[in-house]
Amino acid sequence: MTIATLLVFALVALVAIATPGPTVLLALANGSRYGMRRSLPGMLGAVASDLVLVGAVALGLGALLAASEFWFSVVKWLGAAYLAWLGLRLLRSQGGLDIAAAGGAASGPLATPRSIFARSFLVAVTNPKGYLFCSALLPQFIDSGAPQWPQYAAIAAVFASLDFAVMLAYALIGARAVKLLRRRAVLWLDRCCGGALLALAGSLAIYKRT
Repeated sequence: MTIATLLVFALVALVAIATPGPTVLLALANGSRYGMRRSLPGMLGAVASDLVLVGAVALGLGALLAASEFWFSVVKWLGAAYLAWLGLRLLRSQGGLDIAAAGGAASGPLATPRSIFARSFLVAVTNPKGYLFCSALLPQFIDSGAPQWPQYAAIAAVFASLDFAVMLAYALIGARAVKLLRRRAVLWLDRCCGGALLALAGSLAIYKRT
């Protein structure tokens, strides 16, 4: 794999990652609810899911989902149910967050770093679209005549780094919105992100492998 190939992959991956999806919406909501510092575990959860996705493709698990209707359906319905659950929680939120007087960051309801990490991680790893997308994309950048694991490691590092940067940017947007608009910003961001997650859950439920 050449540097030029890796740069082309980085450009394609950046477009895919930056396109609004479940993890992006969750990063936006985390930034508005918890502030930048407390939403960091969510970004790390997204990075961990990237490593799982790339590793799954390297092991051929993405191809298994593409070939097996049963396992594809299992992952699909788990993902749709989890997205719907998160969406409903955000829609039912009352936006009752206190704004810290010094920094203007949302203190938010109590949420452990582990739970924030787990939400972002589970949203990504239960989405079969991610496996199918990576299975179709990644092999195109792999040199079959060279050792493959170092190439997949390089791709995973680039993919994870870009994902972290994008999640950081969206969390910052959410946190800045709270500073500018104060308490009601959290309520409206929760409503918008919750509705979008429910819509994504519905689209995932009717998604076909073809």
